[in-house]
Amino acid sequence: PLRAGIVERLADYPWSSYPYYAYKKKPPLWLKTEPILGQFSGQNRYQSYRIEVQQYSNEVKSIREEVKHGLIYGGQEFIDQIKKDYLGDKRDVELPQRNRLLRAFDPEPILKAAAKSLGFSLENARNVKRIGSGEKDKRDLLVYWLWQTGRLSNNAIGAFFGLTYSAISRCAKVIRDRIAVDREMRGQYEKLKSQIKV
Repeated sequence: PLRAGIVERLADYPWSSYPYYAYKKKPPLWLKTEPILGQFSGQNRYQSYRIEVQQYSNEVKSIREEVKHGLIYGGQEFIDQIKKDYLGDKRDVELPQRNRLLRAFDPEPILKAAAKSLGFSLENARNVKRIGSGEKDKRDLLVYWLWQTGRLSNNAIGAFFGLTYSAISRCAKVIRDRIAVDREMRGQYEKLKSQIKV
């Protein structure tokens, strides 16, 4: 469509799966993006995929694709370094844009590390409609752990697990209540918190 002059940007073509691979848009259930995105490494596989396709299609890179939160221009590594060196971790009610930047992060790598720590297959949980009770406990513990960071909305967390906003709320409540009374669950949660830093 780009070469034919139908659109100016690949992402503008409505009959393409490109936005799911290049811009982290949540794909429909039938589209499995992992086989292709799994070929890209680094902190942002979506950006790596986008750059590769843009080179192949001769699409001119848009400067807006690399502007993050209206504050920092650059790749993810550069942004992380600026955040670490200059922003600290304190919120400021008068600077909501800065607060969004402090909250913004790609949870996929840490989710994978956390799932591995629990002996849990994130991909299996995403691809099946029902999971066993032992696996469900691990999934819900991951959901709660991510929810506790306060860095993502319920909708955003739900997108990573294929769950709804209300399901995330239920998971968080159930696990919070269980941690209060179940020593094993509390131990797993504390281990997860100490091993995987967000």
